[in-house]
Amino acid sequence: MRKIALLVAFTASMLLLNAFASTAATRQELNKKIVTEFYEQAINKKNFEAASKYLGPHYIQHNQRAADGAEGLQAFIRFLIDKFPNAHSEIKRVFADGDYVLLHVHSTREPGTAGAAVVDIFRLQNNKIVEHWDVHEDILEKAANANGMF
Repeated sequence: MRKIALLVAFTASMLLLNAFASTAATRQELNKKIVTEFYEQAINKKNFEAASKYLGPHYIQHNQRAADGAEGLQAFIRFLIDKFPNAHSEIKRVFADGDYVLLHVHSTREPGTAGAAVVDIFRLQNNKIVEHWDVHEDILEKAANANGMF
């Protein structure tokens, strides 16, 4: 009887673990979708109204050149429209870890230029983007190796 009880407990534990893993994977896929759609609207289409629907009630910005909140994002999009209307960013890779999504991006402000490699980090809460960090590295014309940035 004890062996059966242990077997039942083990089986139930495995089912719960599989259900949790499946739920976590589904949540991560949803988070990746939210962030990539937000990025396309904000950065490539430069459409604040469409991008803002992905933001949480408080949007914390860690880029030192951008202001906090939705207003900061709106100002950044206006800056892109005014200074770099042809800017485009190609997402090369998307990673998710729980409520964090990382984008590895090739950003080009002017067509025909090498651009920069960017890593954008987003934190989500309740299916909304609530925090952002980024790091940039210019792509050199002559690198010390042939590995490339992507």
